[in-house]
Amino acid sequence: MFVDMPLAELRSYRPEPTEPTDFDAFWQRTVTQARAAAGPARFEPCESGLRTVEVFDVTFSGYAGQPVRAWLVLPRHIEGRLPCVVQFIGYNGGRGLPHEYLTWSAAGYAHLVMDSRGQGSGGHAHAVTADPDPVGTPATPGYVTRGIGSPETYYYRRLFTDAVRAVDTAGEHPRIDRDRVAVHGGSQGGGIAIAAAGLARGVAAAMVDVPFLCHFRRAVEITDAHPYREITTYCATHRLSEEQVFATLDYFDGVNLAARAAAPALFSVALMDSVCPPSTVFAAYHRWAGTDKDITVWKFNGHEGGSAHQTAEQIRFLAKALA
Repeated sequence: MFVDMPLAELRSYRPEPTEPTDFDAFWQRTVTQARAAAGPARFEPCESGLRTVEVFDVTFSGYAGQPVRAWLVLPRHIEGRLPCVVQFIGYNGGRGLPHEYLTWSAAGYAHLVMDSRGQGSGGHAHAVTADPDPVGTPATPGYVTRGIGSPETYYYRRLFTDAVRAVDTAGEHPRIDRDRVAVHGGSQGGGIAIAAAGLARGVAAAMVDVPFLCHFRRAVEITDAHPYREITTYCATHRLSEEQVFATLDYFDGVNLAARAAAPALFSVALMDSVCPPSTVFAAYHRWAGTDKDITVWKFNGHEGGSAHQTAEQIRFLAKALA
């Protein structure tokens, strides 16, 4: 069933944003510190058994200079610098194995797949990147309330900074054209892609599918699904913490980060998605600062969205955006 507003209302839904006054200063300081702490990335050739691509096991400096892993998949037999897709992973997934990521190399792109620190044990593809900064304060099981007492300690400060550094790292590779780097992800990966597009330098295009981490205040009021349920569970237990919880989340809300993103963008939304409700997606889409944007609506789908059909839309979009 449809889980949110009628489509006509969604297309005009523009809630008043709640932005901290020091939002930009917070992120500028965070990213500047991470870049200052960064060392050179390592690209180690990986024997994957795949004949049409070269695979590299990548280690780069993320938040506070901490090591983050990724795969880099390059199509063979294409000369010159390549456009690149930097991909971020859904909730509790990791980078998995390189043969799971062949679409973008088959389309002629370099493909950097960032691992998600501390995640990758929830039944999806596994991760290998540790999160060396666990916060000892109480949290609901999962990642959404980890360190939520302050934006300084919040888990997604680290993960979003890793994403910015992943874009930096792609642009530093000699086979990649730094002027043609796109960001991409679905669900949590979509929320991370919004953050990367808003905070990183030189993002040329963004593909954002059914994004999580957007319009937190509405999400927790209209869905009981995980991962947003982690926030309501936390607030139900820590009954006096609501003000601080949402004050922290405002620094990480895709609605606020989208307002800093100017690249051409293709979003997707599913009207039967109870995990990331459509109004939360449209709230971020409408605040996207770039004017070259579109959103694909999958009327009868849930959180799976358009799946392979959306990928076909993205291949057409990227051929134009990164031409």
